[in-house]
Amino acid sequence: MKTVTTVGIVGAGTIGSSWAAYFLAQGLDVRCWDPMDGYAENVTSLVVRAWPLLEELGLAEGAALDRLQCFDRIGEALEGVGFVQESGPENAEIKANLMAEIDRDTAPEVVISSSSTALPVSEYQHKAKHPGRIVLGHPFNPPHLMPVVEVGGGKLTETWAVDKAMEFYESVGKTPIRLRAEIPGHLVNRLQAALYREAVHLVAEGYATVEDIDKAITGGPGLRWAFMGPHMTYHLGGGDGGIARYLDILGPSQERRWEALGDPELNDAVKQKIIDGIDAEARGRSIGQLAEERDATLLKLLKVLKKPSE
Repeated sequence: MKTVTTVGIVGAGTIGSSWAAYFLAQGLDVRCWDPMDGYAENVTSLVVRAWPLLEELGLAEGAALDRLQCFDRIGEALEGVGFVQESGPENAEIKANLMAEIDRDTAPEVVISSSSTALPVSEYQHKAKHPGRIVLGHPFNPPHLMPVVEVGGGKLTETWAVDKAMEFYESVGKTPIRLRAEIPGHLVNRLQAALYREAVHLVAEGYATVEDIDKAITGGPGLRWAFMGPHMTYHLGGGDGGIARYLDILGPSQERRWEALGDPELNDAVKQKIIDGIDAEARGRSIGQLAEERDATLLKLLKVLKKPSE
């Protein structure tokens, strides 16, 4: 793969700006465009706020804030870019039009990657002249800290584009996961949704408070999940016999638990229980304060989990 030195950011809201900060920290030039008036100030502000955390994690050679440029026209922003990260609104029609514009203004070999949270690529690649190079590159929020990126294609995507996206994300220190087929919500959000459905059910039925459910995860499986996924966790849970022993002995118990899981409805009463529970757990802290605490803790955790060779 030809080395990418310049990335184009199309859509510079919270996610796009976070991507910009990350790519800058990896020593790349970043060229941004967003249709909102005054967006450049917002991008710069977020990047500056994120920079101390990225410095602690370790900047790549040549990383610098002044390698960020913001443009008034999308065509100018995409001049000479080797990779595009689109982070526009979660709307298939808007994304389809954006993809057609990006496709028009970039060389055919440049991969166009979308941060789409749940929309399948097939729903927004069809208007582009070269739809085969449009892929999914869905990050975990916030992208400047979280390693995982879900990578996949749509019905018109060509294999080479997914391959190049995987190589690019890995080359800049991300942990890309290749999706084998399109599915609503992709992979990570589906896993989160499964857990959150039961978390809502437990609140709705009065089994536990919002705060105690959150404590159950952060003080229990969440600690292991930071470095070991559910399959490997159960493999160890099987003792010397590993996952095969676990499935033989505790598989039926697992099935009984699945059968007992709830199917809650987010009606007004349930939503109010969750809102009240979060208010109690937050103890007056604002969204900004909670985000700062989250990022500071993520930084410590990422430093602990960092491989010796990195």
